[in-house]
Order: sequence, then structure tokens, then C-alpha cells
Amino acid sequence: MVQSLWNGAWIAALATGAVVIGLILWATIFHRKRRAKAELPPQVRYNLPIEMLYTLIPLVMVSVFFFFTARDSETLSRVDGDATVKVKVEAFQWSWRFTTTVNGKTLKPVAGVPVSDYHQGPQLVLPTKTKIEFDLETDDVIHSFWVPEFLFKRDIIPGIPEDNPGRKFQITTLDKKGVYAGRCAELCGVDHSRMLFSVKLVDQNEWNQYLTTQAGSAQ
Repeated sequence: MVQSLWNGAWIAALATGAVVIGLILWATIFHRKRRAKAELPPQVRYNLPIEMLYTLIPLVMVSVFFFFTARDSETLSRVDGDATVKVKVEAFQWSWRFTTTVNGKTLKPVAGVPVSDYHQGPQLVLPTKTKIEFDLETDDVIHSFWVPEFLFKRDIIPGIPEDNPGRKFQITTLDKKGVYAGRCAELCGVDHSRMLFSVKLVDQNEWNQYLTTQAGSAQ
């Protein structure tokens, strides 16, 4: 969905740019000064059809952009509340703490420290093809949870209560196994660049094995 919105915005922007460049070239070629003696072109007070066109076209363009952005933003922000896997993401200066709950059982939190390589940071293990709900929290400054491969990020703002929907989101399209780099996308202090983590997506069999190894630490 994010990719489609991005592509559509670029196509619209390129089309608009082509029209503008075309009008500039048309004006410079066909309305250049043809005589040595400078002459003032005919003066008119206004041209109602052209002025209406200049008003309506941007209004239509902005309306189209707004419609698709609002439609996709609403879908991306929807949280059903029925995810079997929930992750509480706690951001702090300058690392992360991940607490995963599976079917009501809470696993031992995974926390980290500032690092120079995301492989050294805390790793969040999640299953593929599963709805994941994230709950974002911080007690110090504004951070931002960002995994570039997910094509989605969300600011983590201190002081937002737990029942506020603005601190939660869900993802249902994590279907490709692998280890993905994550980072804070909001300048949050001296070690902001070292606030790194990773997300490991595993298939169902590997996920079951992971839960088995974590069974002793479940609460």
C-alpha cells in the first residue's frame, strides 16, 4: 500500500512537472522577442477563464492527493486489537526494550545498549504471515521506531497514555524471512546514531522453536 501511494505520488509529480516544463518551453519559444525594437505586448486587465483554470486545476490536484493519502493513512493506522502476537516497544536514550506477548503469555524482555552495528543491538524475533501489534512508549524524549524494509515508521512521543490509539499500529504483511535493520529516525541526543536494533522474521516452525526456548522466561 505504501509503495503504491509512493509510486502514484511520483507519477503525478512527474506529470505535473512535464506540463510546467512544457508551458515554460512553449512560452520561451513562441513568445520570445522577435524584433529589435522593444514593444509592450497587449495589456489586458484579466482573463476570467484562465484565472478559473489556474484555481481549479491545483484544487483538483490537491483533492486527489488528499483523498488517496487520507484513505491509505486510515488503513495503515487501523488496529484491530485481535493480534495473537503483541510487542511493547520501549524507547530510551539510547536503545530499545522489546517485550513480546504471545496468546497472553509475556516473554522475557529484550533490551540493548547503544551500538555501532545493528547486529550488535537488541533483536526482536517475530513470525512471518502473522498479524503483529506494536505498542510504542518512551519516558524521556521523542524517538521514532523505523525499520526501512517495512516501509513504515511511527514517532514515539512521551506522555501519551496507554489507551491512546496514536501509540499503536499493526502489520499483517511480514512474509519474507530475514534479519532487518532498525533504527531511531528522530534526533534524540548524543548517541542517536547508535540507537540501532534488528528484527528477525522466521517461519512458523522456527517461531515455535523460539517460543520453546523462551518458555522458561514466560510470565
